[in-house]
Amino acid sequence: MTQDIVRHFTATGFVVHNGHVALHWHSKVKAWLPPGGHIEDNEDPVQAVVREIREESGLEAVVVPTSPIIELDYPRQVLPPYTIEIEDIHDPVYGYHQHIDMIYICRVIGSSVLNKGWQWVSEQMIQSETSLRRSGGYQEPPPKDVKVLAMHAFDIHNRRENG
Repeated sequence: MTQDIVRHFTATGFVVHNGHVALHWHSKVKAWLPPGGHIEDNEDPVQAVVREIREESGLEAVVVPTSPIIELDYPRQVLPPYTIEIEDIHDPVYGYHQHIDMIYICRVIGSSVLNKGWQWVSEQMIQSETSLRRSGGYQEPPPKDVKVLAMHAFDIHNRRENG
């Protein structure tokens, strides 16, 4: 790796609710994606993912812990992500860069009504790689990494729900 690669820290949330995951067609990336985006100054990754979920999908959500919580008075622990991906971004405006993307599993608190352009996609549709309908009537399945991570999110959510 050369030193001139620009990297941005981002956070993504796979929001699971009633056997479905929230996805939208990302017109710039041209793929079905969960909510997520850049971590802002003075924001930790959990704050960022909760904010991005709210801003993009309209949902209020919380992170589902996927690793042990260490009980300490100090220092305060930030919940770690489920995984971290390094994604190549080919942006026509900002040029090539990479995202160091902290991936979280989340659940809805409150209303499950999604903003326009978002849809709840069932576990069965993800598993069977069903093509999802986007504007203009075109259909396309979610990318492989979204499918794999969504299936992990369903598994974690189901294990927590069923004790």
